[in-house]
Amino acid sequence: MTDEARSRQIVDTLVEAFSDLMTANPAAFRTKFRKMAADPFAFYRGSACLFYADVADREDPWADERTSRVWIQGDLHAENFGTYMDGDGVLIFDVNDFDEAYVGHFTWDVQRFAASLALLGWRKAISDDDISLLVERYVRAYIDQVRWFVEQSDDRSFSLRLGTTDGVIHQVLQGARLRTRVGLLDEITETEGFDRVLRDVPGLRRLEDDERAKVLDAFERYIESIPESKRYRGVTYTVKDIAGRSGFGIGSAGLPAYTVLIEGFNEALDNDVVLSMKQGNVAAPTRVVTDPAIAAQFHHHGHRTVISQRALQAHAPRLLGWTDLDGVGYVVAEVSPYEADLDWTELTEPAQIAPVVENLGRATAKVHCVADADADHSLVPFQTEEAITAVIGGRDDEFVAWVTDFAHTYAAQVRTDHALFVEAFRNGAIPGVAATASE
Repeated sequence: MTDEARSRQIVDTLVEAFSDLMTANPAAFRTKFRKMAADPFAFYRGSACLFYADVADREDPWADERTSRVWIQGDLHAENFGTYMDGDGVLIFDVNDFDEAYVGHFTWDVQRFAASLALLGWRKAISDDDISLLVERYVRAYIDQVRWFVEQSDDRSFSLRLGTTDGVIHQVLQGARLRTRVGLLDEITETEGFDRVLRDVPGLRRLEDDERAKVLDAFERYIESIPESKRYRGVTYTVKDIAGRSGFGIGSAGLPAYTVLIEGFNEALDNDVVLSMKQGNVAAPTRVVTDPAIAAQFHHHGHRTVISQRALQAHAPRLLGWTDLDGVGYVVAEVSPYEADLDWTELTEPAQIAPVVENLGRATAKVHCVADADADHSLVPFQTEEAITAVIGGRDDEFVAWVTDFAHTYAAQVRTDHALFVEAFRNGAIPGVAATASE
């Protein structure tokens, strides 16, 4: 394919994926695209739709009737791992973003991460040979952990937590442990009289009465979406303040959202809870997984995100739920003080990175193989670990080589695509988001 043809394909794929949101908020997408222009890794993070358009056309020798229909995270790259407090109150290091989660080939998660690792290694000037070793370390840890789940009767007992980690991952968990709910509340809220309200900060929008009433109504429906086993009693869901908000990362540009301050676990001000109510985005895998029986399982993309997250987490957060507003699906989740992303900045040498990617391989296996007790198992009615183990069989070396080759090949394609995207964007070739210095 010529550079001109590939450039057109990149633009067409991005426009098809984001046209509605671009029309609704072109400024947000100009910001998103400028962030994507920073380097190939940033471009890769923001262009999952292009990744799926490409891999859907590739032969996948590891996808059979079962392994092509498992729960996947959908946007698995090196910067989508971090800490969270699970539904049992345990601080976990794991995959921490489920906006793109869906049902698809298990290999798509593995491939997407491996290519991101190759891009990250290139950005750090790591040699191709060392990148290959890092990808191999990740893939072999993934296979080993999948097989561990086959052999264990209580697969939900495995997690990367304070008592099972060391090194960099343990440090991330320790750092998250030092965070406090009061610290988060002081950042997001302020006291007014004898109560807390949301702090007026850039990006926060006060609501008119009609919109506030609609959001409150949607919030009541959210409570109904929480499983009985996870639902709090008493004053917890009493709403204290609501505001609209804007300002998201690369993946959520243009998505409407609200911040909801609720009473929390009791009437003490230090136990108030901040919730995010964000419009569910159209997951990138849904553009290539066209089975209507899968799509029919979900009311909307808010519902799809939450159901997928419960299927991918062993102990999903108790405040996770969904609702709808004006017929559009929203995800509701706590803005938690205990979330800390893995920071790659100081990880510069392959010897430092290797044990980290081994843990990330095990974390990837965990999200594929372990579900929350309240997960819906009707879409994937088999043991994922058994299906993956069967398809790989004794061909570990072949699987490692296949993923490693993809990592290098696709990372090279992304570097080329990034340059084509930058030229297209800066020259006004992406309709709907062009801007001039005079605006």
